Amino acid sequence: MSDIPRADITMDLKGLACPMPVVKVSQQIKKMQVGQVLAAETTDPGAHADFPAWAKSTGNEILAVDTKENVTTFYIKKLK
Repeated sequence: MSDIPRADITMDLKGLACPMPVVKVSQQIKKMQVGQVLAAETTDPGAHADFPAWAKSTGNEILAVDTKENVTTFYIKKLK
């Protein structure tokens, strides 16, 4: 029962505060190929609003969000 997609790249963004998680993900996703999935692990509570807004504005897709304890992992697929 796993709805968690396989990530091509995992980024440890724990401990970083807004806006750095989104800035670092934006830089990394530009280096990736269309169709690849990035797992962004963050402890920033603002990420729950920031990543969906960023994905919508950049044309990427959040496939899943997984929270364990205080770490949330966003699985982001590069669409263009």
